[in-house]
Amino acid sequence: MCNLSQGTANYDTLLGLYSAAAAALTGHPASADLVDSLTGRSAALRNLGRLAEARSDARSALAIARQIGYVTGEHVALTELSLASVYAGDGADALEWARQVQQLDLARIPGWVARNGGGVLLYALIVHGPREAAPELYTQAVARARAAGDLVALADCLYLTAVLALQTGRPADAREPLRETLQISANAGKRLRVIDALDECGYLCALTGRYAEAVTLWSARDVQSQASGLADTPFETRRREVPSAEARRSLGNRQFRAAQDRGAALTLTAAVELAVMMTGETTPGQGTASPGKLSSRERELVALVARGYTDAQIAGQLLISVRTVRTHLDRIRDKSGCRRRADLTRLALQEGIV
Repeated sequence: MCNLSQGTANYDTLLGLYSAAAAALTGHPASADLVDSLTGRSAALRNLGRLAEARSDARSALAIARQIGYVTGEHVALTELSLASVYAGDGADALEWARQVQQLDLARIPGWVARNGGGVLLYALIVHGPREAAPELYTQAVARARAAGDLVALADCLYLTAVLALQTGRPADAREPLRETLQISANAGKRLRVIDALDECGYLCALTGRYAEAVTLWSARDVQSQASGLADTPFETRRREVPSAEARRSLGNRQFRAAQDRGAALTLTAAVELAVMMTGETTPGQGTASPGKLSSRERELVALVARGYTDAQIAGQLLISVRTVRTHLDRIRDKSGCRRRADLTRLALQEGIV
């Protein structure tokens, strides 16, 4: 069966597609296509927060896969059962399912599927008890993904390396893995992993006392998550409770709400730029203009660039010609030293223009 998730990040849509495929195959002889449709639906249900249904589909898929000797399907079904347990915060079950994945004959499974299963084991170890997870396992998984040239697996392993570092109180060790996760995932269009990385950058900021930025990133993450139809898991909800309360106490209600509003207004691109900034990256040649060097109209243009507007859209918004927009942008670039639109977005974030 083709991968129905290609071309969409909306899990309600995926649920409908996989449900239709499963319905069409039900009543026919057991097949690999039925297993794939059930595991696909399980993944969609899991991301929508419907964990009991996700587990039910994965169990059905597992039984059929074992019945027909479909090892790849068995691997994916076990992976889904582990992930559903992770999302529920049930570390013991997550780890047990993940260990069953490792017992399969990986030589009979496509490499990218096997690497995904390895990432699930790393995730299960974190949820079961982060201090029991050996950092060298994560280092080895990153090295294997790099050697295979598997960018999806690499982003996953880097992300989990950062999660482990943050949950064991090592924020400095999370910076580089988070930065690379964001860059790989954004370039590859892996929206879900970008959203996950924004969340972890929020925790990085909270651990290092940058509470306003933490709240801004969490808010941006929540907006993007809701736009994709994703539901917060019990594990995610519990995890954020304490640092969010600490941020509110540190900032006060007014600043806390302002940080939330700022995050909610950011585009995904701007949120990624802010997150990369928070990992400590600097951009060679980036300007050091103070906000006083930009006129109010120039600041308005920079804000619109940061919100993803094209030159034509800016012209329409400000009721000026495209040529005038480009003249203004050239002047802004001369003042700030920011040549690319991404640099202008970063300037807007640094100066609090957005």
